[in-house]
Amino acid sequence: MRFSTSGRTSFPSSVASFVSPTLARAVTLGIVLPATLAASTAFAQVPPPAVNARSWVLVDATSNQVLASGNADERVEPASLTKLMTAYLVFEALQTKKINMDQTVMPSEAVRRVRTDESRMFIEANKPVTVHDLVYGMIVQSGNDAAIALAELVGGSESQFVNMMNTEAQRLGMKHTHFADVNGMPDPQHYTTAGDLAILSARLIRDFPDYYNIFSVKEFTYNKIKQPNRNRLLWIDPTVDGLKTGHTQAAGYCLIASAKRSLPGTTDASRRLVSVMMGETKEHDRVQDSLKMLNYGYSAYDTVRLYKANQVVGTPRVYKGAQDTVQIGVKSDQYITVPKGMGDKVKPQIEQIDPLIAPLANGQQVGTVKLVADGKVLAQFPVVALQAVPQAGVVGRVWDSLMLMFNKKK
Repeated sequence: MRFSTSGRTSFPSSVASFVSPTLARAVTLGIVLPATLAASTAFAQVPPPAVNARSWVLVDATSNQVLASGNADERVEPASLTKLMTAYLVFEALQTKKINMDQTVMPSEAVRRVRTDESRMFIEANKPVTVHDLVYGMIVQSGNDAAIALAELVGGSESQFVNMMNTEAQRLGMKHTHFADVNGMPDPQHYTTAGDLAILSARLIRDFPDYYNIFSVKEFTYNKIKQPNRNRLLWIDPTVDGLKTGHTQAAGYCLIASAKRSLPGTTDASRRLVSVMMGETKEHDRVQDSLKMLNYGYSAYDTVRLYKANQVVGTPRVYKGAQDTVQIGVKSDQYITVPKGMGDKVKPQIEQIDPLIAPLANGQQVGTVKLVADGKVLAQFPVVALQAVPQAGVVGRVWDSLMLMFNKKK
């Protein structure tokens, strides 16, 4: 039997029958990203609300599924949403201890080119500022000057940092994105899509939980200048805790919003949605459309936790091992999102590699769980060994070899 070893959630083409004709065109985003996003398997009977955005995406970041979208692959200007990639690389540098929050930075003359009509945190060239203040200034105040200073610190130069951004975009699977600077100023070579920004947002939240909370900070003061976070949803909906706004005349008003709400029926789990709205004509529209889409995702879909992390789903026989059985299961919580009311119809089916032969490493794939509803496979993910099984001694291996031969002849 052949199994996928990628660890990705995959969705076969047969699930197309779940898509209603009215939604077929609107929700055809096909994001499949390493360990991050996959196209949704089934769509709600209630269509998504109408929005004024030029392109948009709604993602369930808990189950790693795209729920709905419109013109998700259309090329757009990211404006200040660019800073999400800048932040991604800065967080990576912080996480790997390449830089630290208490570190002092001396901004170069490059920060002087930030014009008075651009977003700034008002740092000054050759005047010391901490990495902490620069990070908050870039995220909360959307400071272009802060982004430049951080790019020079992490990349050695702004141009080298831009190269890092483009390399990272390709690694994350952002196939329709190219960066020309760290801020998102208009440039023919600076572009992305709503789908790619959904990928980046989901990975940013997942990969850097220790720093993500900065996006929920409502205001920040630097140099005695207090500026509010431009994401007005932080004041409107208490479940919203990010992410970022963007605006230029060419890009229009853009907003990536994320909300986390408790998962019904559980006491220890929550569900996170992310909406991406690009090219709105009014600031008010990006706020209202984002809120409408988030509420739609929570009301029209159910997210089901199938297994908890390290939950044992079986103890199959192991041959030629120091022990006769092994506990198998999943290493992290596994979820699926389905149209509301369909959760009870989803049934897991475990397909195990047989026979299992030692040695087995902790975390080694030993099978696949297929999620089935109405006879259709909605999704699948790996089942792994939850413990290592070393090889048995010579006598044990010879005995089990004979057992395998005997069983094969039966």
